[in-house]
Amino acid sequence: MENKFINRYHSFCHSLANLKKSTVADPQADFVLEGTVQNYNLTFDLSWKIMKDILVKYMGILDFAVGSPREVLQTAFSNGIIESDMWLEMLRARNQLAHDYDGELAKKYFERITVEFYPVFVKLQERVRKYYEEPCLRETMTFYTKG
Repeated sequence: MENKFINRYHSFCHSLANLKKSTVADPQADFVLEGTVQNYNLTFDLSWKIMKDILVKYMGILDFAVGSPREVLQTAFSNGIIESDMWLEMLRARNQLAHDYDGELAKKYFERITVEFYPVFVKLQERVRKYYEEPCLRETMTFYTKG
């Protein structure tokens, strides 16, 4: 279980690094819009899942629907993992982009993803890094796996 916890965080960091490329990319270039949307969706999904991991494994909070991104975001907000209500806008964008079959929404959201949403992901990465440092992780996983 510990490896899954760490691997999800590393996947989030890798996906965020890929999304950063979109911040300097030309949206008119081939595959930039599609790649940006795919990286955004992946980064978003990994972000709410690492929030869930922290809430459950580090904070021991279990009284929320762990499979619901909206509930995880609300619980993460109430427990200080995230500060911005921008996350609910990001969830709406992710849900809409999942049904963008002609690419029009990708054009509409490209600037928001690269200018507004990307920095929110970076802030999350900075805030949660402490949970993935080796001494903290070892203590956390030992505490919650003994129960």
